[in-house]
Amino acid sequence: MPEPVAIRCQRIRPESDGDIPHPQYMTAQSAGMDMYAAVSEPVTLAPGQIRLIPTGFAISLPENHEAQIRPRSGLAVKHGIGLINAPGTIDADYRGEIQVALINHGASAFTVNRGDRIAQMVVSPISRVKIDIVDMLDESARNTGGFGHTGI
Repeated sequence: MPEPVAIRCQRIRPESDGDIPHPQYMTAQSAGMDMYAAVSEPVTLAPGQIRLIPTGFAISLPENHEAQIRPRSGLAVKHGIGLINAPGTIDADYRGEIQVALINHGASAFTVNRGDRIAQMVVSPISRVKIDIVDMLDESARNTGGFGHTGI
């Protein structure tokens, strides 16, 4: 297994959020680290409602890396809870608190409690590209085949 990439993680409100766990992997092979709700009181999302939920942490990523904030599958399947901007991207130069834009796609209200696992964060390298404007692109086997072009 490759050497882990080190990221710095800062607790935003240490005096009030010392009980909120830092982002962490839940199993040895987890791709994402769970993120926890740093709400001061329960937050209820009605069906269709969007709420920004604080995590209590900011991070410093190495250059040429990003963090993606993704939904947790258990919340999605059991309660219809997702992220309105999934995945949300944290750029390497962002130093503000990570907040999670939850949406309730379910049929019932859902309450987020302090310390609930609300999302997962995946840190990955990124590629910087240079755009070359051309008159024509090279052909491929797919070419312009779009949505559903290979069938069901």
